[in-house]
Amino acid sequence: MDMQKLILSIVLVVFTVFNIKAQETTPTTQTPQLNPNAPEISFDKTVHDYGTIVQGADGTCEFKFTNTGKEPLILSKPQSSCGCTVPTWPQEPILPGKSDVIKVTYNTHNIGGINKTVTVTSNAKTSRVVLSIRGTVIAKPTETVPEKTNDKTSTPTTTPISK
Repeated sequence: MDMQKLILSIVLVVFTVFNIKAQETTPTTQTPQLNPNAPEISFDKTVHDYGTIVQGADGTCEFKFTNTGKEPLILSKPQSSCGCTVPTWPQEPILPGKSDVIKVTYNTHNIGGINKTVTVTSNAKTSRVVLSIRGTVIAKPTETVPEKTNDKTSTPTTTPISK
């Protein structure tokens, strides 16, 4: 019986050692290799400041970018931080050295501060870039109409009637 326990113990130890070694060499622990020819996305700016904008005004701005890599750049659907910010982007691959724009339209119906983001995902070396818009929406100026006065102390003017 002691021989069976010894053999069983050895088998368990060997099994455990192989199991630990197998876990150490799994692909998840290895560093992924970057493609040296991968596209690169370079933006002229990543922040657009509207400053002060009037309620109901056009809230569209553009973020120009260039593919500075060596392979075509493909953009995935940009994600905005809320429904009031709508991005549009090129659907076709952007060739190396070429430029294009991502348009962002902010709905300016609500008064107050603007601080929104659009996350752009692509096949570039830097696969995620966050674009920001900021500013302040102020109320539309109201048109003032001169009020009609009913001043009874003033002397009415009369126009003579000619015969």
